[in-house]
Amino acid sequence: MADTGSMLTRVRADEKRSMSALRVVCAASVITALVFAATAVVLGDTFYLRLASEALILAGMAISVDLLLGITGLLSLGQALFFGLGAYASALMLIHVTENFWFVVILVLAASVPTALVFGWIAIRSRGVYFALITFGYAQVISKIFYNTRSVGASDGIVGVPVITIPLPFTDISLNDPAAFFVFMLFVIVAIVLALWWLLDTPFGRVFSAMRVNEDRLAFIGYNVRTYMIVMYVLAAAIAALFGALYPMLRGFVSPELMFFEMSGNALIMVILGGVGTIIGPVLGAVILTVLKSVIGSFTEHHLIVIGGIFIVLVLFFPKGLTGYLRPRIEDVLQRRKGRRGHE
Repeated sequence: MADTGSMLTRVRADEKRSMSALRVVCAASVITALVFAATAVVLGDTFYLRLASEALILAGMAISVDLLLGITGLLSLGQALFFGLGAYASALMLIHVTENFWFVVILVLAASVPTALVFGWIAIRSRGVYFALITFGYAQVISKIFYNTRSVGASDGIVGVPVITIPLPFTDISLNDPAAFFVFMLFVIVAIVLALWWLLDTPFGRVFSAMRVNEDRLAFIGYNVRTYMIVMYVLAAAIAALFGALYPMLRGFVSPELMFFEMSGNALIMVILGGVGTIIGPVLGAVILTVLKSVIGSFTEHHLIVIGGIFIVLVLFFPKGLTGYLRPRIEDVLQRRKGRRGHE
């Protein structure tokens, strides 16, 4: 018993150091983002501000993929389905129903939960490659329905989404202001990351870590594994739908391509680049991939070939992603600082 207790203490200490390192990465990322925004405002650059806002929106979908893959151990190849459904629902409501931001967001989230419950109830019955193929099939079928439905724009999608303002307690944010939109998106991303970190550190969240290690043993001691998986599937879908709802507010249009496999594949690449199971890693991966696409795409139309080569190199030399590379080094720095303070 004493050995077990000491082992659990060491594991908990390692987790605490790891989380401290991730918080440092998050803080450094926020500071860098704010400096970038201030510099862009001074230079009057709106293009890169909007590109950065799009990267943060896509980061939200990548976070939802990481919840399934990195936290629960489920590979989804169709997470773009919920992103696209959120985008279409948002665009249609903004054009035909109301321009109230909070009403639109609440309705999108309310619609995403029962939809994800139905899809999740079916998909969770399978595991591994079969789960991945089922989620892929969902996205393919629904995207083709939207692609061929004239009432929602068919292959052309929906254009003309109005520019709205977001009412906040002390001020209103106009989505026509690139800097304000970027800061708002940064706040949303940081809030989501911190909330998920908190959730995963609760007894409820720790079940998912145990599930990823040994699902059968968890079921043996009395946990309903399928229920936990459905809960995480719904949570991931809601996050993807939330950021999907923000997409037409930035770009002013939606199209069936938002549900295509390319979107889901890009989100998966973002997770791998940033670091699986870290929550903050997918945000960094989204920024990296978005910047690479923009910069390399300005030089050649074959940018996907170049990006694919870069991705292979990064996976070979940084198999745990950017945060996986940075985390142990930050942990060492924090440990040395703690040791110096202990000697003083």
